[in-house]
Amino acid sequence: MPLDRTDRAIISALSQDSRLSVRAIAERVHISRTAANTRMRRLIESGVLTSFTAKVDRKALGLNVTAIVIVTVGGIPWPEIARSLAELPFVENVLAVSGDIDFVITVSAPDNDRLSDVIMHQINTMPGVLSTRSHVVLDSRDGTAPGVAQDHWPFA
Repeated sequence: MPLDRTDRAIISALSQDSRLSVRAIAERVHISRTAANTRMRRLIESGVLTSFTAKVDRKALGLNVTAIVIVTVGGIPWPEIARSLAELPFVENVLAVSGDIDFVITVSAPDNDRLSDVIMHQINTMPGVLSTRSHVVLDSRDGTAPGVAQDHWPFA
């Protein structure tokens, strides 16, 4: 679906605050509420907008330590291992990647003991997991949300 500058502005606004009303979006992108509603419906129906979510502060939930876990697998189909990894407690996401590794996983836990348990006793011992490397996250920053850097989009 081709996206114009107004579609990208709507995506940008929602990427920054998914709670915006249609009226607020219309005001931000300088179109009528009817036009904003029609465009949002089209973006949803075409699959460009897939969900409206809240950003969660891990520490406020008591998840005080986060690690990126690099996983190499073999012998079991990727979809099966990905599903098993995603079902583990404290696993936030599972990304299948190319190259010499197979998955990058984000794990957030209340403390180092729980983090260690997930990595060493659940991920490492899972059938099909050949190796893991873990990297504790010391700090993080949000990047540019989709649609924000509109001038750099190749779609117009």
